[in-house]
This record gives sequence, C-alpha cells and structure tokens, in this order.
Amino acid sequence: MERKIRVVLAKPGLDGHDRGAKVIANAMRDAGMEVIYLGLRQTPEMIVSAAIQEDADVVSLSILSGAHMTIFPKVLDLLKEHQMEDILLIGGGVIPEADAAELRKKGVAEIFGPGTPTTRIVDYIQKWFQTSPRNQ
Repeated sequence: MERKIRVVLAKPGLDGHDRGAKVIANAMRDAGMEVIYLGLRQTPEMIVSAAIQEDADVVSLSILSGAHMTIFPKVLDLLKEHQMEDILLIGGGVIPEADAAELRKKGVAEIFGPGTPTTRIVDYIQKWFQTSPRNQ
C-alpha cells in the first residue's frame, strides 16, 4: 500500500483569516493526503517543530499579513538547522510576484497566489512526491 503524503499546513504570523487554508486542507485530504492543520498565529519554530513531530513530507504556509519575506526564510533556516531540507516548502496568499520569485530563489519550492485552482496545488505536491527521496 502506498503511504499517504503528510502535510503540515499553517497560518503563521498575525493573520486571522484562514478560509483559504481550510479550503486547501480539504482539497489535500480529498486527494488522499494526511493534513495536519496547525491553525492561526503559528511561529516558524512551532511549524518546524510540528513538521518534525509529524514526520511531514510537506510544509504549506498561508500568509496574507505581508510578513512572507521574513517568515519563509526563517522556516527555511529552521528546516536546514534540523537537517530537513528534503521537506517540500510551499506557500500561498497575497504575495507579489517579485517577492514570490525571490522566495523561490531562496528555496521555497512554489508560491500559489489567490485564485489558484486547488487541483494545481495537489498536482504539484503529488508530482514532487513521486520523485522525492522521502517516498523511497
């Protein structure tokens, strides 16, 4: 039996709107993924700690607060510090394309903007997982 992809999904920072994150979580679950939704106001340390504890394959962040240029690099640094660079880090929210491009350069795999079909996000994760060492 093929194992489920494990996703830690979180809303870091002071952002209090999580409807989009819940929609994404449901789409991932409907696609057969195991989703651990951490909820609102998570710190990078809390997110990486949960990823370690849950043996996550994917960390997905939803950020609307404008703190994306601080939070994503901090999560990347913490993942590296814990030798977890093989985890897929993706995100979404209201992130300008120039910032998204810079985050990709720093190591964020993909940024999904408002209106992205959930099927595109699910497909992206599934394709990554097929070739990931985590699936070996």
